[in-house]
Amino acid sequence: MLISKNENFVLPQGWSKCCLPDFTNIVMGQSPTSDTYNKNRNGIPFFQGKAEFGAIYPTVVKYCSAPNKIAFAGATLLSVRAPVGPTNLAKEKCCIGRGLAAIHPADGISSMFVLLLLRSIETDISKEGTGSTFSAINKQFVEELEFGLPPLPEQHRIVAKIEELFSELDKGIENLKTAQAQLKVYRQALLKHAFEGKLTAQWREQNRDQLETAAALQMRIQQERAQRYQQQLAEWESKSPSVPLLQRGKATSVVTPLTVPHFEKGGLGGISKPKTPKPLPPLTAEELAELPALPEGWGWVRPQDICSPKPYSIGIGPFGSNLKVSDYRKSGVPLIFVKNITRSNFFLDLKYIDEIKYRELVPHSVNALDLLITKMGDPPGDCEIYPARAPNAVLTADCLKFRLWEKFANRTLYKFCINSNFVKRQLGLITKGVAQKKISVERFKTVCLPFFSVEEQQVLVQEIEAKLSEVDQLDQTISTSLQQAEALRQSILKKAFSGKLVPQDPHDEPASELLARIKAERATVAAKPRKNPTSDKLSPVEIAPSPMSKES
Repeated sequence: MLISKNENFVLPQGWSKCCLPDFTNIVMGQSPTSDTYNKNRNGIPFFQGKAEFGAIYPTVVKYCSAPNKIAFAGATLLSVRAPVGPTNLAKEKCCIGRGLAAIHPADGISSMFVLLLLRSIETDISKEGTGSTFSAINKQFVEELEFGLPPLPEQHRIVAKIEELFSELDKGIENLKTAQAQLKVYRQALLKHAFEGKLTAQWREQNRDQLETAAALQMRIQQERAQRYQQQLAEWESKSPSVPLLQRGKATSVVTPLTVPHFEKGGLGGISKPKTPKPLPPLTAEELAELPALPEGWGWVRPQDICSPKPYSIGIGPFGSNLKVSDYRKSGVPLIFVKNITRSNFFLDLKYIDEIKYRELVPHSVNALDLLITKMGDPPGDCEIYPARAPNAVLTADCLKFRLWEKFANRTLYKFCINSNFVKRQLGLITKGVAQKKISVERFKTVCLPFFSVEEQQVLVQEIEAKLSEVDQLDQTISTSLQQAEALRQSILKKAFSGKLVPQDPHDEPASELLARIKAERATVAAKPRKNPTSDKLSPVEIAPSPMSKES
């Protein structure tokens, strides 16, 4: 129990108030020179901070041939820099960098006892870090931590009881995480069945004669695109004032259109002529052979087949030269980052650009209900719908926009489709790059998507949402249970180190006598001449770590 955080704490029978140095030896880490790091097992394991921590023991990633500060087997490794508080046990002699402190228990005190004691106050000390660049605590802070120390036999009873309870708790947590993983598998199995036509097979059979085939629907889309093009072209041609144009050094009066759309640059007068819609070539026999079989009446399309007829319906964020950190503002038009898509939160840590910059980046703009896709990752292709009432925004470089023609393609359905493993595998295969792999617009346009009647699309969305709602509820229940399990773990630790987990035994030697003996033993050792006076390489006798066998 951290007494400094609980002034009303009454020490149980036989316990003593003390600070960490009274029953441990503290060694603060110090990073060796970088030329001594290696991965060739030259020297001893080297740990820099929390990054190498595991459940109990750290994972060896690198070694050090000339360590400055050493921790011995059985020392509790305490993270003292970014983040503050996490702990692990040193499994062997190792070098520690400035992100760690090594807490060596005095002779007789269990290494696991010290580890669990510090884990019981992790939340408390995590709040105490200071520093302008990152959070950290110093040696003085660690040395001034006050505890209630139980008698040595009670320490062993505490460790045994915690390990017993934690073993049961860990089994429960393992089962919960297994169930959580199974839900992820079920989600993908559900989407697989959905886009193989299995979820709506019965409905489709019941409505067989009333459904438009994918081929007929695609023909209707092409016809409507052609009609829209003729309307846009007629409007473009109808507005044609004369403007001077320098041609071979002479001013000439020419006809220049002024519409469609106002922000699209190029062409005479700064306005582009509408582009003729080009029907995409059908999938080849070789391409179809690589795709799974679809139900009768379904077909395959590419994104360009079902995107909105409006300009810039498929696009990516601007290159870094077009959008820089110096363009960011505290208000204005929001920017969309990968984290907003993966976390399904478009109001997370917002950054903005001003209206002037927005007008430059309109081809990269995002409108309400656009599908937004991550174009990098392992695999890429996390997809989310930009909220209905959200303001217009702009993509950043690692995001892709897919604006569907909602009259023919249900955006919710295709969000599920892009998030399915079938499409993610396709996206993974077309992710290219040297320094960083990404999806280009042109490669995204080659993806194959199942396509079928609008009516069946709506029914399938309802089926998927109903089943995923049940999965989400189970997932939330599991997440809540995992949180409760971690809360229970902390509750067990708090009880243990406040004297409420195991009974006190009046026959136990009081902790005060244990502390007195440790002090006397240290005085005896200090009086003996040291063969190696360097403080960074104290011998096991001088710091008296308990053997690892006491934890096994």
